[in-house]
Amino acid sequence: MTFPEWTKPGVYGALVGAVAISILGFTWGGWTTAGSADELAQNLAADEVTLAMVPVCLNLSEADTERTTKLATLQEASGFQRRKAMMETGWATLPGTDAPSRDLADACLAGLELDGS
Repeated sequence: MTFPEWTKPGVYGALVGAVAISILGFTWGGWTTAGSADELAQNLAADEVTLAMVPVCLNLSEADTERTTKLATLQEASGFQRRKAMMETGWATLPGTDAPSRDLADACLAGLELDGS
């Protein structure tokens, strides 16, 4: 069986076009794989949970009997030490967990509006 003369260049053109469209689609077209879409969804959900828990963190800080001492410690700390100090207060621990959340500690520090933060 003989193929027409244009078959070979046509097949190569279709393959190169498919590869080019795929590259453009994934880089500029907004296409995503299932894995990257799942990762994005998990990150967005974690961010929303953190934002939803900031009022709980602030309420815990207001109800704490040692609030003034802990706030003074937080104001004395700087940079990463401030986040560590916030985590040690216990205010940045999500209900039902044993360990404090670093993201919640950062968000709670922003919510407390300490001088120099």
